[in-house]
Amino acid sequence: MNRPVHFEIHATDPAQLSKFYTDAFGWKVTHVPEFNYWLFETGEGPGYNGGMMKRMGAAPPGDGPVNAFVVSLGVGSVDGALAKALAAGATVAVPKMAIPGVGWQAYIKDPDNNIVGLHQPDTGAK
Repeated sequence: MNRPVHFEIHATDPAQLSKFYTDAFGWKVTHVPEFNYWLFETGEGPGYNGGMMKRMGAAPPGDGPVNAFVVSLGVGSVDGALAKALAAGATVAVPKMAIPGVGWQAYIKDPDNNIVGLHQPDTGAK
């Protein structure tokens, strides 16, 4: 089976956007100047790390459709993660919703209009 092992975010200003991901989600960011690349350490336990590079074109329009893979982050509380992301500069793309028997899901747009999912497992979600 081919399983994702790394994710990548494209940013208009990676140095500035890395602050959002640190503030919103507590990720550790390391800039690798020789590649002009930013590495993300996203935490302990199941999951994977990622990186960020300078976007090669225009940022997605604020009202544009999804045009890439969307990564959903496992969170302890969608409400708490959403509040923290909004305080760090995100906007709501899709409000919190129940996925019956699975959990709670919301989608945000980071300050560069990249879409990120927030997922809270909860088999009692209705």
